[in-house]
Amino acid sequence: MNDIGSSSATKLVEALKNKQIGSLELLEFYIERNERLNPRINAIVATNFESARKRAKEADAALAKGEVWGPLHGLPMTIKDIIPVAGMPCTNGMPIAKDFVPAANADVVELLLDAGAIIFGKTNVPFQSTDSQTFNDVYGQTNNPWDVTRTPGGSSGGSAAALAAGLTGLEIGGDLGGSIRLPAHFCGVYGHKSSYNIVSTKGGSHPWALWDPNYYPTDYYPATDMAVLGPLARSAADLKLAMDVIVGSPLHERKAIKIKLPPPRKTNLREFRVGLWLDDPSFPPDNAVGDCLQNMADRLAKAGANLKTEKPNLISLEGSYKARDTLRNMNVSHTFSQKDFDRAKRYRAKRQTGSLKDENPDRQARLGLDITADVRDYNLNNQLRAVIRQLWENYFQNFDVLLCPVVRIAAHHHKQTEYFNRVIPFNDQELDYWDVLLPWNSLAVVPYLPATVAPIGFTLESLPVGVQIIGPYLEDNTSIQFAMLIEEHLTGSFKVPPGFE
Repeated sequence: MNDIGSSSATKLVEALKNKQIGSLELLEFYIERNERLNPRINAIVATNFESARKRAKEADAALAKGEVWGPLHGLPMTIKDIIPVAGMPCTNGMPIAKDFVPAANADVVELLLDAGAIIFGKTNVPFQSTDSQTFNDVYGQTNNPWDVTRTPGGSSGGSAAALAAGLTGLEIGGDLGGSIRLPAHFCGVYGHKSSYNIVSTKGGSHPWALWDPNYYPTDYYPATDMAVLGPLARSAADLKLAMDVIVGSPLHERKAIKIKLPPPRKTNLREFRVGLWLDDPSFPPDNAVGDCLQNMADRLAKAGANLKTEKPNLISLEGSYKARDTLRNMNVSHTFSQKDFDRAKRYRAKRQTGSLKDENPDRQARLGLDITADVRDYNLNNQLRAVIRQLWENYFQNFDVLLCPVVRIAAHHHKQTEYFNRVIPFNDQELDYWDVLLPWNSLAVVPYLPATVAPIGFTLESLPVGVQIIGPYLEDNTSIQFAMLIEEHLTGSFKVPPGFE
């Protein structure tokens, strides 16, 4: 094989099983590329080549005897830092956890290993995986392979950058506010945010106990509301390959609970009923991204797609954005320090007495974070979520997928200013950073929907642009299938960044 660095995991596994390439040979290829190319982008930040080589040799020996471990037999791959892999660092970008090494695997890692994968490295994340860029004081900054002066996004920025640079065969990331989808868009790769609660986020030992005194390491710890795991890859078919492996209830629940996703609603482009929501007065995409999205729509129409500009009834982008932040902030409030908690109480008291008008918003005010929100506030927002879910369900009675932006801009230059006070250029003006990066990602988060990102083109600055394909709840195969059709009819194969051929 002459195109290993740009090959999809699907093609690589096929080549491995047909003995066109050996697992050890493929692993050595990635090791060489990591040594030569990774320093430019700092995507893979921890490795265990010795253990990986041993497992690769075992995979080759098994195949020589006619034994196939599973659908990922012998495929070398990497995993996002926050996901525990026994014997490899798991820092979550926190200096306090720089020496933390889990003793047990996450459920998703166990499933990948059972399917035959070889995990040789961990990819970088921002501090606590809570930024739309990727940098921390443990491993430093990760760069975008398309332009190293720009960010690959976050929090799965290392995952997307490693794939785009051809340093790994497959990746698993996490998504709560676009952490799979935004990096896929910024780096020109495919990504899938799974439906909530169909991929186990449990298992393994985590570094949170070092940070949060309220964290209890146990297999029965509560899942974070709206947070999911999902694959990133160099082809849409790879997303399906990975999802077939990792979908399932937590391992300790599988004695009774099984998950089997339905097949895609349609398989042919002309059969799909496609909704378009490419622009919005509240948070429009910039000119470069908007032009790419419109060009995609024009080409889909020319290819025979059944398109209609229509969004779900009564759902506003602004409302979804606010609901996502409120629910997320309430759900993670216990992880904040006592200092931040006290600060939030002071902020709430001032807000209630109307004495905030002469103050600059503090870090809680910037994202509407009110840690002391009472149970009634949460229940009201959770009830709102139920209404939003019903409205989406109604929409998908008439449409199979919705196409919309991932982010309002293409990859931006590194901007490591204070988290809650960032601004960013947007169509010759400066806007609040988070209002540019987060709103469109919230659409699928609040109602637990699957959302697939597929590359659709480039800006005039040669930066990748992706489209977000939102599908019905639990119908992940439908949005992934449409990504496959976009790949087939519009963009062709994955594009390699210059200098990473």
